[in-house]
Amino acid sequence: MKKNNKRSTIYFDPDLHYALKLKAAATDRSVSEIVNEAVKLSLAEDAEDMAAFEERLSDPEMPFEDLVKDLRARGKI
Repeated sequence: MKKNNKRSTIYFDPDLHYALKLKAAATDRSVSEIVNEAVKLSLAEDAEDMAAFEERLSDPEMPFEDLVKDLRARGKI
């Protein structure tokens, strides 16, 4: 374990914990390594979502009713 790592207590569903232990054994990694990787992936996904949201802030807004009318007028629905 790295010197600068922080310790935290996490409570898992028993079945999930069992699955994590099996995966750790099968992949020769620790449960902590697997959980850290999963958290990093989740945070990276959140960052991508926020970036996409920020990119679309300048998109024109249209009320839903107008959107439906526009789609109908263009034969899309």
